[in-house]
Amino acid sequence: MLLLGIDVGTSSIKVSVVDSATGKNIASASYPEKETEIIAVKNGWAEQSPEMWWSNVQQAILKCNASGKYDPKNIVSIGIAYQMHGLVLVDKNGNSLRNSIIWCDSRAVEIGNKAFADLGEDFCLSHYLNSPGNFTASKLAWVKQNEPEIYAKIDKIMLPGDYIALKLTGEATTSVSALSEGVFWDFEADSLATELMDYYGFSKDLIPEIKPVFSTHGTLSKEISEVLGLKTGVWVSYKAGDQPNNALSLNVTEPGEVAATAGTSGVIYGVTDKLLFDQQSRVNTFAHVSHTKTDSRLGVLLCINGTGSLNRWIKNIGSADMDYKTMNELSATVKEGADGLSVLPFGNGAERMLNNKIVGASLLNIDLNIHSQAHIFRAVQEGIAFAFRYGFDILKENGMQASVIRAGKANLFLSDVFAQSFVNITGVPVELYDNDGSHGAAIGAGIGAGIFASASEAFANSKVMQLIEPKTNNLEEAYQKWAHLLSQKL
Repeated sequence: MLLLGIDVGTSSIKVSVVDSATGKNIASASYPEKETEIIAVKNGWAEQSPEMWWSNVQQAILKCNASGKYDPKNIVSIGIAYQMHGLVLVDKNGNSLRNSIIWCDSRAVEIGNKAFADLGEDFCLSHYLNSPGNFTASKLAWVKQNEPEIYAKIDKIMLPGDYIALKLTGEATTSVSALSEGVFWDFEADSLATELMDYYGFSKDLIPEIKPVFSTHGTLSKEISEVLGLKTGVWVSYKAGDQPNNALSLNVTEPGEVAATAGTSGVIYGVTDKLLFDQQSRVNTFAHVSHTKTDSRLGVLLCINGTGSLNRWIKNIGSADMDYKTMNELSATVKEGADGLSVLPFGNGAERMLNNKIVGASLLNIDLNIHSQAHIFRAVQEGIAFAFRYGFDILKENGMQASVIRAGKANLFLSDVFAQSFVNITGVPVELYDNDGSHGAAIGAGIGAGIFASASEAFANSKVMQLIEPKTNNLEEAYQKWAHLLSQKL
C-alpha cells in the first residue's frame, strides 16, 4: 500500500509517495520549479492565491506519477501539511472569495492587540494560550471590517490544508490543532473560542466540521481521481500545519522532544503536556497533532519569519548564476563572526518573538575595505542562527528545555556553516534526518488510515543521518554584539 503526502509550502508544493510497508520514500516531486512569489500590495501585506495552490498540487501529483516509480492506483490514503495561520474564505460552492492572507501578513496586528487588551490579557493567555495578535481570527476580523461585501459571501473559513482537502473531496472539515493555530480554540473550556468569536462578531456556522487530525476528512471524488490518475474513494486521513507536521516527521510527539526547521521561516517547536504560555506572547502554544482530550500534547512554537526568505533574497541580488551550494561554500571561507559584519534577519513582516514589531532586515558594521560577498553570506547565516538563539532563550524562560534538537537535512541545514553555528550558539546538539514535510504528511496519512498504530511504529526505521555537536567557538562575543544591535533597533 502506498501513501501520498502533500506539503503546501510558501515557496512551492511538494508531494511524496511512501511505501507503508517500509516507511521509505519511493518518489517525490515539486511544483513549480521557480519559487512562488508572495503578493504584497502594501507594506506588511502577504497573500497567495488558493486556486494557485490547488493547481500546483495537481501538477505536482501528476509530475510525481510521471516518474513511473509506482502505480498511482496503489495509493490508498492522502495526508496534507500546509503553511500555518493562513486565512482562506470559501462560498457555498467551495470557491475561494479572495487571495489567502498568509502567515507572514501583518495587517491584523493592531486588531489582535486591541482584542487582547479588551478581552483581558490574563483571560486570553489562560484560555487561548496566545494573544489573538496577528493570527487567523484577527485576519478574518480585518476582512469583516474592510471588505464587508466579501465577508457577507463567506460560507466557511479554512486553513490552507482544509482548502486543499475540500478540493480533493468536496468535504469541509477542520481540527482542534488547526483551530488552535488560528486562535479559534479555548483550551480551558475545550471548545471553540466563544468569547473571541463573539467579540469579533463571528458566527459559529463559519467553522467547518471539527474532526481529529488523524481521521477520515473525506474521500477522493470521482472527478478528481480521474484527473489525478488515482482510485476513487482514497481517504484524506491527515491534515496538519507545517510545523506540527515537521515535528511528526521527526517523531517529535512526546513531552520534552524538540524539532527545528529553517525553510522560508525558522522554527523551534517543542512538545509539552502542560498549558504553557508566554506572558508577552512572543512564543505560541497550539494543539499538537497528537493532542487529545485525555492526553494533552501541545506544541510550543518559536517562529522567525525571515530565515530562508532572507537567504533567497541575498542569492537573488547576487550574480545571475549564484546558487545555494556556492553560497554555502563561499561562507565557509570566512572565519566565525564574519569579521564584525552583522545581519538582523527580520524583513518578513511583524515578528511575534519581537512583540509583533516590524524591525526590518539590516546589514550592519560594513567595512568596505574588508567585507566581501562571502562575508555577507556568512553574516546572513550567522545572523539567522543568532535569531534562533535569541528565541531559544525565550523558550527556556518559559520552561522549555532540550537535550537534543531534531531537524530534517534540508534548506539551511544543508549548510555546514549554518548548522554548526546553530549548534554552537544554542549549545544543543542537532540530529539530522532524511525526512521532510511531504514525507511526514504521507506517514500521517498512514496513521490516520490505521495502517500504523502510532508515530513510534511509523518511524521505527528512521535513522539519524548526522549528529552535529557543539565545538569550541568564539561566537558568543559576536552574538552579544548582535543582540545589542537588535536592542537598539527595538
